[in-house]
Amino acid sequence: MPIPSLAALPIRRLTLRDLTACADLSEDRGWPREEHKWGLLLAAGKGYGIDDPHGGLVTACVVTEYGPYSEPDLGAIGMVLVAERHARQGIGRRLMRHVLSVMGTTPLTLHATPYGRPLYEELGFKLTGRAEMLQGHFTPGGPASTVSTRAATAEDLAAILRLDEEVLGTDRTHLITRLPAFADQLRVAEEGGRIIGYAAAWPNMNTHVVGPLIARDAETAQALLTSLAAGTDRPLRTDIDVRHEELRKWAGERGLVPVGLNSVMTYGIPELPGDWSRRFAPLTVAAL
Repeated sequence: MPIPSLAALPIRRLTLRDLTACADLSEDRGWPREEHKWGLLLAAGKGYGIDDPHGGLVTACVVTEYGPYSEPDLGAIGMVLVAERHARQGIGRRLMRHVLSVMGTTPLTLHATPYGRPLYEELGFKLTGRAEMLQGHFTPGGPASTVSTRAATAEDLAAILRLDEEVLGTDRTHLITRLPAFADQLRVAEEGGRIIGYAAAWPNMNTHVVGPLIARDAETAQALLTSLAAGTDRPLRTDIDVRHEELRKWAGERGLVPVGLNSVMTYGIPELPGDWSRRFAPLTVAAL
């Protein structure tokens, strides 16, 4: 039987059964396998991909929807990958056009690498911001923080969800309720018994990724990041909105150095909803 051309191969929904194939695709492109993150995204979002007749996946991506279940008000696209042997043949463009068609009028966002940005611009995505990836071993120092932080409890979940929706401008319940199982640490900042910020640290290969990081101000964000760092011996990695210059400078002084810069892009909306001044880092650049 002749092998069909790439253009004729069907795009299908991916599930958790495809986790290993997705991790293999990441590795094929020189990315970490990130099976833990793939597992979260495939469970909380919708994966799309094309099967390779020779085995594995030709391409894959995940869309995580937010807002009302039947009528999402925002979708985040991430993990857009094409196998090296099939690169530069229009496969990524075809997959993205399929996602745009499926999502209809739902506004979209993504974090684009310099390599991927030209394709997204061609498809109509607009640059709305940038996020700087920082990584390194955190070194405590400086004056002690006056902001109180502690480990989150089950009783905090309702307040965390209210704060998250207020800051993000959309409902992420299906994602945030997975944090206690997904993350190694989940902490809150308090003032007068009221939660003014929260953050998680989750394992990704040999690092702990700090995200989401939601805080009333830079001082609160610093306190949360410091408290998470105290709970791990691994290097930390996080993606900070470049507008948060105070936190980025402070993090650099603590040993977290820039290792990359991604473009934050939107489709169908001029900018992300919510309050960017309290949104310091996403859960992952592959989601929101």
